[in-house]
Amino acid sequence: QVQLVESGGGSVQAGGSLRLTCKASEHPQYCMGWFRQAPGKEREGVAAMYLGGGSENYVDSVKGRFTISRDSADNTLYLQMNNLKPEDTGMYYCVAESTLFCFPMLVESAYKSWGQGTQVTVSS
Repeated sequence: QVQLVESGGGSVQAGGSLRLTCKASEHPQYCMGWFRQAPGKEREGVAAMYLGGGSENYVDSVKGRFTISRDSADNTLYLQMNNLKPEDTGMYYCVAESTLFCFPMLVESAYKSWGQGTQVTVSS
């Protein structure tokens, strides 16, 4: 399985921005994305991208604020997070799947490779 290393988490005030980075150990992957888990809550898919065609999915709560992107030459995935809210607080995980069986893209079972996570804390 591909190794994934996240970075870019931190603490910001509401309205601030962060950019998460995920470096993959190899290419290609068919789908890559980001999940998050807040304390006491279930893990949820935040954003994902089908690398074959570039289609993107976002959970409704982040649409218009978060943008997923990638640098294929560098095997790197990004999540630009703007206008952060306290409810965005949580551990963010990078995910990747190297087969075509990665749909729907915001479901945990679609991914075999998971990073260790990076913490995002948004204060009000």
